[in-house]
Amino acid sequence: MGIYSVIGKNLAEVKDSLYHGRSGIIFDPARKALGFRSALTGMVDRPHLKGILDRRMRIGLPLQGEYAYISTLEALQHAGIEQPYLDAHEVGILFGNDSSALPVVESVDILRQKKDTMMIGSGYIFQSMNSTVSMNLSVIFRLKGVNFTLSGACASGSHAIGIGYLLIKQGLQEMIICGGAQEINPESTASFDALNAFSTRESEPTKASRPFDRDRDGLVPSGGAATVIIESYESALKRGATIYGEVIGYGFSSNGEHISMPNVDGPVRAMEKALSDAGIKPFEIGYINAHATSTPAGDRNEAQSIDLLFGKSKPMISSTKSMTGHEMWMGGASEVIYSTLMMNQGFVAPNINFENPDDATEKLNIASKTTPCEFNAFLSNSFGFGGTNSSLIIRKV
Repeated sequence: MGIYSVIGKNLAEVKDSLYHGRSGIIFDPARKALGFRSALTGMVDRPHLKGILDRRMRIGLPLQGEYAYISTLEALQHAGIEQPYLDAHEVGILFGNDSSALPVVESVDILRQKKDTMMIGSGYIFQSMNSTVSMNLSVIFRLKGVNFTLSGACASGSHAIGIGYLLIKQGLQEMIICGGAQEINPESTASFDALNAFSTRESEPTKASRPFDRDRDGLVPSGGAATVIIESYESALKRGATIYGEVIGYGFSSNGEHISMPNVDGPVRAMEKALSDAGIKPFEIGYINAHATSTPAGDRNEAQSIDLLFGKSKPMISSTKSMTGHEMWMGGASEVIYSTLMMNQGFVAPNINFENPDDATEKLNIASKTTPCEFNAFLSNSFGFGGTNSSLIIRKV
Protein backbone atom coordinates (compact mmCIF):
# COMPACT_ATOMS: atom_id res chain seq x y z
CA MET A 1 0.00 0.00 0.00
CA GLY A 2 1.07 3.60 -0.58
CA ILE A 3 -0.64 6.88 0.20
CA TYR A 4 -0.24 10.61 -0.38
CA SER A 5 -3.09 12.15 1.58
CA VAL A 6 -4.16 15.35 3.26
CA ILE A 7 -3.83 13.47 6.58
CA GLY A 8 -0.34 12.15 5.85
CA LYS A 9 2.21 11.76 3.08
CA ASN A 10 2.94 8.11 3.86
CA LEU A 11 1.41 5.14 5.64
CA ALA A 12 2.96 5.92 9.03
CA GLU A 13 1.71 9.52 9.06
CA VAL A 14 -1.74 8.46 7.88
CA LYS A 15 -2.05 5.75 10.53
CA ASP A 16 -1.17 8.30 13.22
CA SER A 17 -3.75 10.79 11.91
CA LEU A 18 -6.45 8.12 11.75
CA TYR A 19 -5.78 7.04 15.31
CA HIS A 20 -5.81 10.59 16.66
CA GLY A 21 -8.72 11.83 14.54
CA ARG A 22 -6.62 14.52 12.86
CA SER A 23 -8.27 16.59 10.11
CA GLY A 24 -6.59 17.77 6.89
CA ILE A 25 -9.17 20.46 6.04
CA ILE A 26 -8.15 24.13 5.65
CA PHE A 27 -9.53 27.50 4.52
CA ASP A 28 -7.99 28.46 1.17
CA PRO A 29 -7.95 32.26 0.63
CA ALA A 30 -7.22 31.78 -3.10
CA ARG A 31 -10.61 30.16 -3.58
CA LYS A 32 -12.41 33.00 -1.87
CA ALA A 33 -10.55 35.51 -4.06
CA LEU A 34 -11.74 33.60 -7.13
CA GLY A 35 -15.37 33.90 -6.04
CA PHE A 36 -15.95 30.50 -4.49
CA ARG A 37 -18.97 30.22 -2.24
CA SER A 38 -16.87 27.92 -0.02
CA ALA A 39 -13.10 28.22 0.38
CA LEU A 40 -12.78 24.96 2.31
CA THR A 41 -10.58 22.18 0.95
CA GLY A 42 -8.27 19.38 1.90
CA MET A 43 -4.68 20.37 1.23
CA VAL A 44 -1.36 18.60 0.72
CA ASP A 45 2.00 19.96 -0.42
CA ARG A 46 3.02 19.36 -4.01
CA PRO A 47 5.72 16.66 -4.17
CA HIS A 48 9.26 17.70 -5.07
CA LEU A 49 10.16 15.30 -7.88
CA LYS A 50 13.22 17.09 -9.26
CA GLY A 51 16.18 14.83 -8.62
CA ILE A 52 13.86 11.84 -8.12
CA LEU A 53 12.30 11.63 -11.57
CA ASP A 54 13.94 12.95 -14.73
CA ARG A 55 12.43 15.89 -16.61
CA ARG A 56 11.33 13.79 -19.58
CA MET A 57 9.11 11.75 -17.25
CA ARG A 58 7.93 14.74 -15.20
CA ILE A 59 6.72 16.77 -18.17
CA GLY A 60 3.66 14.61 -18.79
CA LEU A 61 2.58 14.35 -15.15
CA PRO A 62 -0.27 16.54 -13.90
CA LEU A 63 -0.61 17.29 -10.20
CA GLN A 64 -2.60 14.15 -9.40
CA GLY A 65 -0.06 12.15 -11.41
CA GLU A 66 2.69 13.47 -9.16
CA TYR A 67 0.70 12.40 -6.11
CA ALA A 68 0.17 8.97 -7.69
CA TYR A 69 3.86 8.54 -8.50
CA ILE A 70 4.73 9.10 -4.82
CA SER A 71 2.00 6.76 -3.53
CA THR A 72 3.01 4.08 -6.04
CA LEU A 73 6.69 4.34 -5.07
CA GLU A 74 5.71 3.69 -1.45
CA ALA A 75 3.38 0.85 -2.43
CA LEU A 76 6.09 -0.90 -4.44
CA GLN A 77 8.57 -0.49 -1.60
CA HIS A 78 5.95 -1.70 0.90
CA ALA A 79 5.34 -4.76 -1.31
CA GLY A 80 9.06 -5.46 -1.72
CA ILE A 81 8.92 -5.01 -5.49
CA GLU A 82 11.86 -3.47 -7.36
CA GLN A 83 12.27 -2.53 -11.02
CA PRO A 84 13.92 -5.83 -12.07
CA TYR A 85 10.77 -7.66 -10.95
CA LEU A 86 8.57 -5.30 -13.01
CA ASP A 87 10.86 -5.79 -16.01
CA ALA A 88 10.66 -9.57 -15.76
CA HIS A 89 6.91 -9.97 -15.12
CA GLU A 90 3.63 -8.87 -16.68
CA VAL A 91 2.41 -6.35 -14.10
CA GLY A 92 -0.63 -4.22 -14.91
CA ILE A 93 -2.01 -0.87 -13.79
CA LEU A 94 -5.60 0.26 -13.22
CA PHE A 95 -6.18 3.72 -11.75
CA GLY A 96 -9.35 5.60 -10.97
CA ASN A 97 -9.34 9.17 -12.29
CA ASP A 98 -12.23 11.23 -13.66
CA SER A 99 -10.76 14.65 -14.38
CA SER A 100 -7.59 16.50 -15.19
CA ALA A 101 -8.95 20.03 -15.19
CA LEU A 102 -5.93 22.24 -14.58
CA PRO A 103 -3.92 21.26 -17.71
CA VAL A 104 -7.04 21.74 -19.85
CA VAL A 105 -7.64 25.21 -18.45
CA GLU A 106 -4.00 26.22 -18.76
CA SER A 107 -3.63 25.05 -22.35
CA VAL A 108 -6.84 26.81 -23.40
CA ASP A 109 -5.67 29.99 -21.64
CA ILE A 110 -2.43 29.88 -23.66
CA LEU A 111 -4.34 29.32 -26.90
CA ARG A 112 -6.71 32.22 -26.30
CA GLN A 113 -3.90 34.54 -25.27
CA LYS A 114 -1.30 33.61 -27.92
CA LYS A 115 -3.64 32.57 -30.79
CA ASP A 116 -1.09 29.90 -31.67
CA THR A 117 -1.34 26.19 -30.84
CA MET A 118 2.44 25.85 -31.16
CA MET A 119 2.77 27.82 -27.93
CA ILE A 120 1.09 24.99 -26.00
CA GLY A 121 3.76 22.79 -24.44
CA SER A 122 4.11 19.19 -25.51
CA GLY A 123 3.28 17.86 -22.06
CA TYR A 124 -0.25 19.25 -21.90
CA ILE A 125 -1.83 16.53 -24.02
CA PHE A 126 -0.52 13.81 -21.70
CA GLN A 127 -1.48 15.79 -18.59
CA SER A 128 -5.00 16.62 -19.70
CA MET A 129 -6.33 13.16 -20.61
CA ASN A 130 -8.34 11.30 -17.96
CA SER A 131 -6.02 8.34 -18.52
CA THR A 132 -3.03 10.48 -17.55
CA VAL A 133 -2.14 8.58 -14.37
CA SER A 134 -2.15 5.05 -15.75
CA MET A 135 -0.56 6.34 -18.99
CA ASN A 136 2.36 8.02 -17.27
CA LEU A 137 3.00 5.44 -14.55
CA SER A 138 2.95 2.56 -17.02
CA VAL A 139 5.82 4.24 -18.85
CA ILE A 140 7.73 5.35 -15.75
CA PHE A 141 7.67 1.85 -14.23
CA ARG A 142 7.92 0.03 -17.60
CA LEU A 143 4.77 -2.02 -16.98
CA LYS A 144 3.72 -4.71 -19.44
CA GLY A 145 0.28 -5.79 -18.22
CA VAL A 146 -3.24 -4.37 -18.39
CA ASN A 147 -3.21 -0.57 -18.64
CA PHE A 148 -6.28 1.65 -18.52
CA THR A 149 -8.17 4.14 -16.39
CA LEU A 150 -11.46 3.67 -14.56
CA SER A 151 -13.67 6.73 -14.84
CA GLY A 152 -16.58 6.24 -12.48
CA ALA A 153 -16.99 9.58 -10.69
CA CYS A 154 -16.39 9.30 -6.93
CA ALA A 155 -16.36 5.51 -7.11
CA SER A 156 -13.44 5.45 -9.58
CA GLY A 157 -10.74 4.30 -7.15
CA SER A 158 -12.99 1.58 -5.74
CA HIS A 159 -13.97 0.29 -9.18
CA ALA A 160 -10.27 0.16 -10.15
CA ILE A 161 -9.59 -2.25 -7.29
CA GLY A 162 -12.75 -4.20 -8.07
CA ILE A 163 -11.90 -4.67 -11.75
CA GLY A 164 -8.32 -5.58 -10.82
CA TYR A 165 -9.68 -8.22 -8.44
CA LEU A 166 -11.88 -9.67 -11.18
CA LEU A 167 -9.01 -9.83 -13.70
CA ILE A 168 -6.79 -11.66 -11.23
CA LYS A 169 -9.65 -13.94 -10.16
CA GLN A 170 -10.16 -14.88 -13.82
CA GLY A 171 -6.47 -15.72 -14.18
CA LEU A 172 -5.90 -12.97 -16.74
CA GLN A 173 -3.28 -11.16 -14.64
CA GLU A 174 -1.09 -12.12 -11.72
CA MET A 175 -0.37 -8.67 -10.29
CA ILE A 176 -1.93 -5.24 -10.83
CA ILE A 177 -1.06 -1.81 -9.42
CA CYS A 178 -4.45 -0.32 -8.53
CA GLY A 179 -5.43 3.02 -7.08
CA GLY A 180 -7.07 6.39 -7.37
CA ALA A 181 -5.88 9.96 -7.81
CA GLN A 182 -7.53 13.35 -7.40
CA GLU A 183 -6.12 16.79 -8.23
CA ILE A 184 -6.36 19.56 -5.61
CA ASN A 185 -6.90 22.92 -7.28
CA PRO A 186 -9.75 25.44 -7.64
CA GLU A 187 -10.20 24.74 -11.34
CA SER A 188 -11.21 21.13 -10.68
CA THR A 189 -13.87 21.97 -8.09
CA ALA A 190 -15.37 25.30 -9.22
CA SER A 191 -18.35 23.63 -10.88
CA PHE A 192 -19.04 21.64 -7.71
CA ASP A 193 -19.06 24.88 -5.74
CA ALA A 194 -21.57 26.24 -8.25
CA LEU A 195 -23.93 23.38 -7.28
CA ASN A 196 -23.91 24.55 -3.62
CA ALA A 197 -22.44 21.14 -2.80
CA PHE A 198 -19.78 22.36 -0.34
CA SER A 199 -19.96 23.11 3.36
CA THR A 200 -19.78 26.82 4.19
CA ARG A 201 -18.61 26.34 7.77
CA GLU A 202 -15.54 28.43 6.96
CA SER A 203 -14.92 29.71 10.49
CA GLU A 204 -14.15 26.15 11.67
CA PRO A 205 -12.48 24.29 8.78
CA THR A 206 -11.66 21.13 10.72
CA LYS A 207 -15.29 20.86 11.87
CA ALA A 208 -16.83 21.40 8.45
CA SER A 209 -16.90 17.79 7.24
CA ARG A 210 -19.57 16.17 9.40
CA PRO A 211 -20.71 12.85 7.94
CA PHE A 212 -23.92 11.53 9.49
CA ASP A 213 -24.21 14.51 11.87
CA ARG A 214 -27.58 16.24 12.05
CA ASP A 215 -25.97 19.64 11.34
CA ARG A 216 -24.00 18.65 8.23
CA ASP A 217 -24.27 21.23 5.44
CA GLY A 218 -22.24 19.81 2.57
CA LEU A 219 -19.00 18.11 1.61
CA VAL A 220 -15.43 19.45 1.59
CA PRO A 221 -13.39 18.70 -1.57
CA SER A 222 -10.03 17.03 -1.17
CA GLY A 223 -7.55 14.84 -3.02
CA GLY A 224 -4.21 13.11 -3.25
CA ALA A 225 -3.44 9.57 -4.39
CA ALA A 226 -3.60 6.02 -3.08
CA THR A 227 -2.05 2.84 -4.46
CA VAL A 228 -2.58 -0.82 -3.57
CA ILE A 229 -0.67 -3.72 -5.08
CA ILE A 230 -3.00 -6.66 -5.58
CA GLU A 231 -1.88 -10.07 -6.75
CA SER A 232 -2.92 -13.68 -6.75
CA TYR A 233 -2.46 -15.55 -3.49
CA GLU A 234 -0.03 -17.92 -5.22
CA SER A 235 2.08 -14.99 -6.44
CA ALA A 236 2.18 -13.48 -2.96
CA LEU A 237 3.28 -16.79 -1.42
CA LYS A 238 5.93 -17.29 -4.08
CA ARG A 239 7.38 -13.83 -3.43
CA GLY A 240 7.20 -14.27 0.34
CA ALA A 241 5.08 -11.11 0.50
CA THR A 242 3.44 -9.78 3.64
CA ILE A 243 -0.31 -9.99 2.99
CA TYR A 244 -2.31 -7.16 4.58
CA GLY A 245 -5.70 -8.28 3.35
CA GLU A 246 -7.58 -10.31 0.76
CA VAL A 247 -10.16 -8.82 -1.60
CA ILE A 248 -13.07 -11.28 -1.31
CA GLY A 249 -16.05 -9.29 -2.56
CA TYR A 250 -16.87 -6.65 -5.17
CA GLY A 251 -20.40 -5.39 -5.70
CA PHE A 252 -21.59 -2.73 -8.12
CA SER A 253 -24.84 -1.20 -9.29
CA SER A 254 -26.42 1.81 -10.92
CA ASN A 255 -29.24 3.76 -9.32
CA GLY A 256 -30.88 4.41 -12.68
CA GLU A 257 -32.54 7.59 -11.45
CA HIS A 258 -31.26 11.12 -10.80
CA ILE A 259 -27.81 12.11 -12.10
CA SER A 260 -26.67 13.67 -8.81
CA MET A 261 -29.21 12.62 -6.15
CA PRO A 262 -28.45 9.21 -4.58
CA ASN A 263 -31.10 6.70 -3.58
CA VAL A 264 -31.38 3.75 -1.17
CA ASP A 265 -31.94 0.85 -3.56
CA GLY A 266 -28.71 1.18 -5.59
CA PRO A 267 -26.32 1.05 -2.61
CA VAL A 268 -28.29 -1.85 -1.10
CA ARG A 269 -27.86 -3.87 -4.30
CA ALA A 270 -24.11 -3.09 -4.48
CA MET A 271 -23.56 -4.18 -0.88
CA GLU A 272 -25.70 -7.31 -1.39
CA LYS A 273 -23.63 -8.26 -4.44
CA ALA A 274 -20.40 -7.76 -2.51
CA LEU A 275 -21.64 -10.00 0.32
CA SER A 276 -22.82 -12.62 -2.15
CA ASP A 277 -19.52 -12.53 -4.06
CA ALA A 278 -17.61 -12.89 -0.80
CA GLY A 279 -19.86 -15.73 0.36
CA ILE A 280 -20.36 -14.20 3.79
CA LYS A 281 -23.27 -12.95 5.90
CA PRO A 282 -23.76 -9.36 7.14
CA PHE A 283 -22.79 -10.29 10.73
CA GLU A 284 -19.31 -11.25 9.51
CA ILE A 285 -18.53 -7.62 8.62
CA GLY A 286 -16.87 -5.99 11.61
CA TYR A 287 -16.48 -2.48 10.21
CA ILE A 288 -17.96 -0.35 7.44
CA ASN A 289 -16.11 2.65 6.00
CA ALA A 290 -19.11 4.54 4.73
CA HIS A 291 -19.15 6.69 1.61
CA ALA A 292 -20.93 9.40 3.65
CA THR A 293 -19.65 12.73 2.32
CA SER A 294 -21.48 15.04 4.75
CA THR A 295 -24.36 15.97 2.43
CA PRO A 296 -27.89 15.96 3.87
CA ALA A 297 -29.49 13.59 1.35
CA GLY A 298 -26.50 11.36 0.60
CA ASP A 299 -25.74 10.50 4.22
CA ARG A 300 -29.42 9.86 5.02
CA ASN A 301 -29.88 7.48 2.09
CA GLU A 302 -26.68 5.58 2.85
CA ALA A 303 -27.66 5.29 6.52
CA GLN A 304 -30.98 3.80 5.47
CA SER A 305 -29.32 1.38 3.05
CA ILE A 306 -26.81 0.21 5.67
CA ASP A 307 -29.55 -0.24 8.26
CA LEU A 308 -31.57 -2.40 5.87
CA LEU A 309 -28.69 -4.89 5.55
CA PHE A 310 -26.82 -4.51 8.83
CA GLY A 311 -29.56 -3.38 11.22
CA LYS A 312 -29.36 -6.59 13.24
CA SER A 313 -25.58 -7.04 13.40
CA LYS A 314 -24.73 -3.33 13.78
CA PRO A 315 -21.03 -3.29 12.82
CA MET A 316 -18.94 -0.29 13.76
CA ILE A 317 -19.18 2.49 11.17
CA SER A 318 -17.25 5.65 10.42
CA SER A 319 -16.62 7.87 7.46
CA THR A 320 -12.97 8.80 7.21
CA LYS A 321 -14.13 11.73 5.06
CA SER A 322 -14.78 13.49 8.36
CA MET A 323 -10.99 13.91 8.52
CA THR A 324 -9.92 13.86 4.88
CA GLY A 325 -12.85 15.58 3.20
CA HIS A 326 -14.18 14.01 0.02
CA GLU A 327 -11.18 12.71 -1.93
CA MET A 328 -13.44 12.08 -4.93
CA TRP A 329 -11.77 9.91 -7.61
CA MET A 330 -9.13 8.84 -5.08
CA GLY A 331 -11.49 8.05 -2.20
CA GLY A 332 -12.43 4.47 -3.04
CA ALA A 333 -8.77 3.44 -3.03
CA SER A 334 -7.60 5.53 -0.07
CA GLU A 335 -10.47 4.32 2.12
CA VAL A 336 -9.45 0.71 1.48
CA ILE A 337 -5.99 1.66 2.75
CA TYR A 338 -7.38 3.53 5.77
CA SER A 339 -9.59 0.57 6.67
CA THR A 340 -6.81 -1.99 6.12
CA LEU A 341 -4.52 -0.04 8.44
CA MET A 342 -7.26 -0.08 11.09
CA MET A 343 -7.93 -3.81 10.63
CA ASN A 344 -4.26 -4.66 11.05
CA GLN A 345 -3.77 -2.29 13.99
CA GLY A 346 -6.96 -3.23 15.88
CA PHE A 347 -8.87 0.04 16.01
CA VAL A 348 -11.65 1.97 14.32
CA ALA A 349 -10.86 5.59 13.44
CA PRO A 350 -13.38 8.14 14.63
CA ASN A 351 -16.11 9.78 12.60
CA ILE A 352 -15.02 13.16 13.94
CA ASN A 353 -17.59 15.95 14.27
CA PHE A 354 -20.39 13.43 14.83
CA GLU A 355 -22.17 15.15 17.69
CA ASN A 356 -25.89 14.74 17.04
CA PRO A 357 -27.51 12.02 14.91
CA ASP A 358 -30.65 12.53 12.89
CA ASP A 359 -33.53 10.05 12.71
CA ALA A 360 -31.74 7.97 10.03
CA THR A 361 -28.18 8.04 11.37
CA GLU A 362 -29.16 7.29 14.97
CA LYS A 363 -29.83 3.69 13.92
CA LEU A 364 -26.17 3.12 13.06
CA ASN A 365 -23.29 2.13 15.35
CA ILE A 366 -21.14 5.15 14.48
CA ALA A 367 -17.73 5.51 16.15
CA SER A 368 -17.51 9.11 17.36
CA LYS A 369 -14.09 8.50 18.93
CA THR A 370 -11.15 6.16 18.32
CA THR A 371 -12.29 2.72 19.41
CA PRO A 372 -10.17 -0.40 20.01
CA CYS A 373 -11.76 -3.03 17.81
CA GLU A 374 -10.56 -6.37 16.46
CA PHE A 375 -12.29 -7.22 13.19
CA ASN A 376 -11.52 -9.68 10.42
CA ALA A 377 -13.45 -8.17 7.51
CA PHE A 378 -14.62 -4.74 6.44
CA LEU A 379 -16.83 -3.26 3.75
CA SER A 380 -15.95 -0.01 1.98
CA ASN A 381 -18.62 1.94 0.09
CA SER A 382 -18.03 4.38 -2.76
CA PHE A 383 -20.83 6.08 -4.70
CA GLY A 384 -20.76 8.71 -7.45
CA PHE A 385 -22.61 10.97 -9.84
CA GLY A 386 -24.68 9.13 -12.41
CA GLY A 387 -25.71 6.69 -9.69
CA THR A 388 -22.59 4.50 -9.87
CA ASN A 389 -22.03 2.38 -6.75
CA SER A 390 -19.12 0.19 -5.67
CA SER A 391 -18.73 -1.91 -2.53
CA LEU A 392 -15.56 -3.80 -1.66
CA ILE A 393 -15.04 -6.39 1.06
CA ILE A 394 -11.53 -7.02 2.39
CA ARG A 395 -10.68 -9.79 4.86
CA LYS A 396 -7.68 -10.66 7.00
CA VAL A 397 -5.74 -13.67 5.73
